[in-house]
Amino acid sequence: MTTPRIAYLVSQYPASSHTFIRREVDSLRRHGVDIRTYSIRRPSPAELKAPEDKASFAETRFVLPLSLPALLGAHLRALVTRPAAWFGLLRLALRHRAPGAKALLWSLFHFSEAVVLANMWRTDQITHVHNHFANAGATVGMLAARFAGLPWSLTLHGISETDYPAGLTLGSKLEAADFAACVSWFGRAQAMRVTAPAHWHKFALVRCGLDLPSLPAAPARGGPRRAIVCVARLSSEKGHLGLLEAIAPLEATLTLVGDGPMLAEIEAAVARLGLVERVRFVGRLDEAATLATIANADLLVLPSFMEGLPIVLMEAMAIGVPVVGSRVAGVPELIGDGEEGLLFNPGDWGDLRRQIARLLDDPALGDRLAQAARAKVAGEFDIATAVLPLVARFGGR
Repeated sequence: MTTPRIAYLVSQYPASSHTFIRREVDSLRRHGVDIRTYSIRRPSPAELKAPEDKASFAETRFVLPLSLPALLGAHLRALVTRPAAWFGLLRLALRHRAPGAKALLWSLFHFSEAVVLANMWRTDQITHVHNHFANAGATVGMLAARFAGLPWSLTLHGISETDYPAGLTLGSKLEAADFAACVSWFGRAQAMRVTAPAHWHKFALVRCGLDLPSLPAAPARGGPRRAIVCVARLSSEKGHLGLLEAIAPLEATLTLVGDGPMLAEIEAAVARLGLVERVRFVGRLDEAATLATIANADLLVLPSFMEGLPIVLMEAMAIGVPVVGSRVAGVPELIGDGEEGLLFNPGDWGDLRRQIARLLDDPALGDRLAQAARAKVAGEFDIATAVLPLVARFGGR
């Protein structure tokens, strides 16, 4: 009997925002699963600050950049030895796309990459393929697995799978998958929303997890609590402008961890609201520095308009920092309002201000919520147990 060997494929791996994938891979290996990691693109040097990411980079195989001889050689061999399968894959790639000329061009790129990747997997004796995120990388993974004759599965996370353009092909991906791991019940419901009931049995709840012993502990707090931290990409769906509006009348400071396309707009809002002395931009940090920044804050706020199941909320809860999150998607599965943290109505900045003020003014409330939050994360989001459904699927011990 062939020992299972699982290919983990991501559009870009490693990445500072994908540490949860690295933790999952490490934990699966500890459970005896043979995992090999693959990435469509190589990460930039900025993504390789942490030693763990450098180690992951060294053992990952990358599809791009492709040399022309390698590309032509792979396709010529496939066309000569398996012409019917090659043309069938091309037809599938041309169908599995959003409308428009640009999407048509990208489907040809995905087809080209898939044939090369399938050849890698045959060489590496892969027996199963698993994608994280139902994005373009999953399109390549699905096509490559089809061409290599391998079972294929994926993990669904959140907004990137259901929004345009990925959302247009989500249903057909899920129908093609052997199974789909959903990080939240909300995400599982979205999978059910776009597929026929005959496929619903394939959708399993598989939480992302934390390596709890490796996390720092929040220091003992004394005196007034005024330091807020927000860790999120500086992009429209994260709600930074509303957070600035919410804290403007409060006696509080704010540290923003992350970078992104809205940096200039957020900086302008900070100046307009007179918050220059109270808001600090630290940019993108590596995992250790991010966790240390969270641990040294008095509370963490995530004001997003849409989320999956935010790892940063989970990390703050495990560290012992009180949290405020928006009442969207999978967030209420993580935070019971008034139990493990506080929730606010998304987009209601007055409501957000009131919830932040409650924690600033009532340290005992924050302490009580933080204690319950640590217990919640330890019970449901420890990576050692969170991966067990995948161990059962992949054939570990």
